[in-house]
Amino acid sequence: MTTPVEQNVPDEFQDELDLPEPDQIDQAALSKARQDLANAKKIPALNKGKLGAAQKKVRALERRLHEKGVTPKERKALLANLAIQRGQVKKLTDANKKAVESQPKLQNKVYELSGEYDKLLKGENRDAYLALKSLFNTYGLGSLAGKIYDYVKQGYGADTIALLLQDTKEYKTRFAGNEARAKAGLAVLNPADYLATEAAYRQILSSAGLPKGFYDNPADFTRWIADDVSPTEIKSRVDLAVAATGQANPAYKNALFQMYGINEADLTAYFLDRKRAEPILKKQAAAGAIGAAAIRRGFAANVLDLEGYATLGITADQAEQAYAQIAEGFESMLGIAGRYGSSWSQREAEQELFTPGASSTVKGESAAEKGKRLKSQERALFAGGRGATIQGLNAGFSQT
Repeated sequence: MTTPVEQNVPDEFQDELDLPEPDQIDQAALSKARQDLANAKKIPALNKGKLGAAQKKVRALERRLHEKGVTPKERKALLANLAIQRGQVKKLTDANKKAVESQPKLQNKVYELSGEYDKLLKGENRDAYLALKSLFNTYGLGSLAGKIYDYVKQGYGADTIALLLQDTKEYKTRFAGNEARAKAGLAVLNPADYLATEAAYRQILSSAGLPKGFYDNPADFTRWIADDVSPTEIKSRVDLAVAATGQANPAYKNALFQMYGINEADLTAYFLDRKRAEPILKKQAAAGAIGAAAIRRGFAANVLDLEGYATLGITADQAEQAYAQIAEGFESMLGIAGRYGSSWSQREAEQELFTPGASSTVKGESAAEKGKRLKSQERALFAGGRGATIQGLNAGFSQT
């Protein structure tokens, strides 16, 4: 499986990458606004039964007051009860009215928090808002919808709003290449030409098979646009990068593919811009060169071990010499270790040459010390014999 390509930012781009984030909706506030609206809509329904009961009691009390034979004392009690029921009716009626009247405002609050500004406008204002929002969405500036809505509410026309938006931080960041062009005395590109240039860059790089994450968002193209680098020139660079990739050692490509799943598209990105690709491929490339030497001689390519050797600065030439030396005596060392009830592994053979001073987990010995001990035991057993078959391993590998 191909290793995911991370997005790393070169130093020269750092000042130009303050890109606006997509609209960040306050979900907590939006949730509360929706709940407030739902509650307001529920109030009349919830009050319906109570209001009906209170109104029924009012009518009953009014009928009772008009009946014959009601004593003054009873009349007084009826009037008191009637006042209570009429108060309840008024309270419930007022609550219903307030709830109904609040709904438009609450609904607008929901629209505002959710960014549905078009539902807050009507007629020409709504048309102007939608047209500008659609235009700026094509620029990748949907985050300006709120500002467009505010300007429309203030009565500005579409042309004026478009000019006002060009002074926003979001717009200047999105078209940062133009800011640099202006400072350099170059003509500023209009948005259509700016976007067309980005699209041309993107098409060239995509056709070359560059991995996701390399030069595929507006910030990546800022420097090229600022420096007036034409798509034709970029095409020329890409062609050179592809040619360089095609000339890479097949064993090296094979090692990178086995170790990381890196294909030629990843290598093209590496050759196209070493500084841009360095955070992703530099260690992999160095480890791949070491791995190629190992694989050629039938050894496994352990990614973590090889990356460690790459970090130590082991070069491809040093790896070739080392694995040639390991291969020459590896089978003999396996036999020697077996005779003395011990073991010998590829990692130990590598460490004996690459990291001779590193401690081992076995008896506190380093791989170099263990190898030396085993060879000494063998020489002692076969003194004067052909123990020289493994003498090539006795001279430790010298790093440069």
